[in-house]
Amino acid sequence: MDALYTAVATANGREGRAVSSDGQLDLALAMPPALGGDGAGTNPEQLFAAGYAACFASAMAHVGRQMKLDTKDVSVTAEVSLGKDGTGFGLAVVMRVELPDALAGEVGRQLVEATHQFCPYSKATRGNIEVELVVE
Repeated sequence: MDALYTAVATANGREGRAVSSDGQLDLALAMPPALGGDGAGTNPEQLFAAGYAACFASAMAHVGRQMKLDTKDVSVTAEVSLGKDGTGFGLAVVMRVELPDALAGEVGRQLVEATHQFCPYSKATRGNIEVELVVE
């Protein structure tokens, strides 16, 4: 792969800081209350959810243009769950895609499926974590 852009960030654990090399990202990290923390910062699952939702929405705009569909009113919400698996911990994702009425039905489902094939985050997670697509 020929890299077009490389993001660089450094973190020192779930209770510390995450900082990008350009300083645009500088966040306190904290365990969420559901995992026994005080929730006084963000966490890796929230960061992953934000990145995946943003990437999927941008990928959908690209795929929509190719399919000659208007995607400006689409909204994508990623729900990232952390849970125990057989070897420790694992992730699962539910991608909730809210489509306008003009994209309801089969055309919307085809758009979401094509986006899932195109999105870099979807490609990275394929075969590694469970990703459920929900079209609303």
